[in-house]
Formats: sequence, C-alpha cells, structure tokens
Amino acid sequence: MLSGWKSSIGRIGEVSHLVCFRIFILSPYSHVLILEKPNNKPMIKKETIYLSILMLISISGLAQEPQISSVFPAWEEGYLDIHHINTGKGESTFFILPDGTTLLVDAGATQRPKPRVTDPKPNDSLTPGEWIARYIKHVMQGLPGENIDYALLSHFHYDHIGELYPEVKSSKNGTYKLAGISEVAEHVSINKLVDRDWPSYDYPKPATVDYMKNYIQFVNTSVDKRGMTAEQFKVGVSDQFALINEPEKYPNFEIRNIAANGQVWTGTGTNKRNHFPPMESIDESDYPDENLCSTAFRLSYGAFDYYSGGDLLARKLGHWKDIETPVGLATGPVDVCLANHHAYYDAMSESFLQAVRPRVHIIHAWAPSHPSPSVLRRMSSTAIYPGPRDIFSTNIMDATRVVIGAGLDELKSQQGHIVVRVNPGGESYLIYILDDSEESFKITSIHGPYFSN
Repeated sequence: MLSGWKSSIGRIGEVSHLVCFRIFILSPYSHVLILEKPNNKPMIKKETIYLSILMLISISGLAQEPQISSVFPAWEEGYLDIHHINTGKGESTFFILPDGTTLLVDAGATQRPKPRVTDPKPNDSLTPGEWIARYIKHVMQGLPGENIDYALLSHFHYDHIGELYPEVKSSKNGTYKLAGISEVAEHVSINKLVDRDWPSYDYPKPATVDYMKNYIQFVNTSVDKRGMTAEQFKVGVSDQFALINEPEKYPNFEIRNIAANGQVWTGTGTNKRNHFPPMESIDESDYPDENLCSTAFRLSYGAFDYYSGGDLLARKLGHWKDIETPVGLATGPVDVCLANHHAYYDAMSESFLQAVRPRVHIIHAWAPSHPSPSVLRRMSSTAIYPGPRDIFSTNIMDATRVVIGAGLDELKSQQGHIVVRVNPGGESYLIYILDDSEESFKITSIHGPYFSN
C-alpha cells in the first residue's frame, strides 16, 4: 500500500513540480505537505484549499488508475467518456455523459481503396458500421439504457454517414442499405436522431447522391416503423442533447449548439445570426458546400470544455465562406478540440485556433492528407496561441510520414482509439489510447492528468 501511495503522490508531484512523499491531512479544509529536500530534511509547506482538494481527488483516483496493457475500465457514474472510434474508414465519436446518457456523433464508412485511405481497423472481416456498433455495445455494458439516446450527424458526407457500394447489405427493417449510421442502428437502436436538415433535406439544394437518398430512406423508415424520433439541429440552444437519466445531479453540464447551415450562435441566450448570404442572392455554383454547412457544438462539464465541428473550414479568410472564425469566436476557449475537417489544409485556421486555443487536439484521420503539414504547424505553433498543447491522431499513414517527416514526432499518439475520460465534476481529465488492431480494448498509453481551464 505504501509503495502505491508513493507512486501516486510522485505523479502529483510531477504535475505541481514538487516531489511529495508523505501527506498528513489536518482537517477537511487544510493539509500539510512534507516535502523531501535533497538533503532529506523535511520542509513543511501549506498549500491552498483548492490544491488540497485536487490532490486528495488525484490520490484516490490515481491509486486505482488502470495501467498500460490493462483493459480500459468501464464507465462509472459522474465520469464523462468521449470515445473517438477508429475504423480507418471515417469519423465516429461516442459519448457517455455523466448520468449515463449516450450520444453518437457520426458513423462514417468510406469505401475508397488504398492508397487513398488507411487499412480497416481492426480488419476487413466486418464493415465499419458493424465495428462501430460492436464498440458501442461493449462500452455501454452496465448503462441505464440499451439504446443510443441521441445520434447527431454533423453533415452529409460518406465518411460521416456511410457510403454505398456494390456488396452493401440490405436492412431487415426497411428498403434501405446498411452503410455507416444505418448499419449501426441495425444493431443498436437509436432513440433520437438529429441532423442539419431534417425533414426537407433541400438546403442549400435538394440531395441527389445515392448514399444521401439511402440515408433519407433510413431516417423516414426508422421514424415511421421503429419508434425513432428525428429533429433538425437547433442552433443556439442548450437543451437538444439534455441529460436524460439524472439531470438534477449535474447542473454544471450542457451541450451548446454553436452552428449549422451557416447560422452561428451569438453567445447571448439562444440568439443566432446567419453568416451565409441568402441563397437567392448568389449563383448556384457559389452555394456553400456540405462541409461549410456542418453542425458544431461545445460540450461543457464544470470547468471542462470540448469542441466538435464536423468538417467546418475556412475556405476564404475574411469571406462568408470562412465559417471557422465566427464559430471559434462563439465557442471560446476549450480544453479539447476535435480538429475540423480531419486537420485538412483548408481547416484549423489561425483565427479559429486563437479563439479556441485548446490544450489537447484530436485528429480523426483516415487519409494521407490527414493532417496537412501546414495545419500541423499551425496547431503546434505557440506564436498563434501560447502555452503547451498535446496532439493525438487516430491514424498516421506512411505517405503522411514521408511528407511531414520529423514534424510528426510532436504527436503524443499516432494510432488507436482515443478516449477522453473526464473526472467527476470536470476539473481534470486523462487521455487513453486503446489498441485498434483487435477488440481487446487494451490501453497502449495514458496521458495526463490535465487540469481543465
């Protein structure tokens, strides 16, 4: 037991730049640290109440902390888990909120062949949608409900909702194919689905591609016959993804809808402003593309903030097609930022980074262009915003290594599922990397603790 305490306290000492070996708790409101100096003579130092609480919490948590090569431990009430699931074929993030409410954001499934994409993870014996569903079922064990409470589709591209291909299977529940989100729902029912353009699917113009028509058929059938509800993403509100099980326990939790279809929250109440010009005022060839219409939200839990914005980008700085800048300003500083557009060359602009200035960047990568060398330089630059930052990527392809070279050494992780586990109350969090080569859910590395700003 003593060696375990020494190990835990040593890690705390690392964070606070103190080497701590013994702690005596005087009362619930104060403590004395006995610090070992180089000459082994103890030095007594009183610390603040805030640090006392942090250290007590850290000791209790770190003493039971999972180790590398162990299986990632199940969610417990009060924690916030954010799983960035790596199939190598698109983007998918699964949230277990503090009261056990669940949220799936995207379930991509591209069928592009190599060398334009990574290898499937863990392998090609199942489809991306099937792998995502199996991952979700595993981490949902022991939760209050068996269904996914909310699913949000950030925008309508196949690496976020699923792509059709000749061998795609048909659903047993309707006349639609199983690809991405529709395949996940075949295995794990969804209670409420939210996207940027339900029910008309005609902004800025009607959908015509085959995988989008299939998605619409899936949504309509699920609403009509499977009991799923569907809604359009409501910009500015903070109750569309409300906690379901015990919301009264977590008044410091919210998901604020920041943007969709060019509308951006103003930062006041639920007010929003349209950043795009009226479609009738511009030529159809100049309409905003699908990426520009992506949804964006900020999740807050106490002091912790997380940003997700699909494939938003800054196509023309200073122009209405720079949607990143107003979204970043509305979002404000965050602790963890999921990189816009997979950190592709046209995203993560200087103005966006200066607005959100995250401590942790996460890249959902599946192509050689993820991340772009110029974007990685911006994300790493302390000239754009000061302070330390850590960067994690679900994949890095060999072709990317050739182009970027030693710059990739700055990444804390280059392969695997990326899990953010936020401690109860939101004051601190850890990053876990899980093995994506099999369904072991084994931890390959642990990063942190990080303290929320």
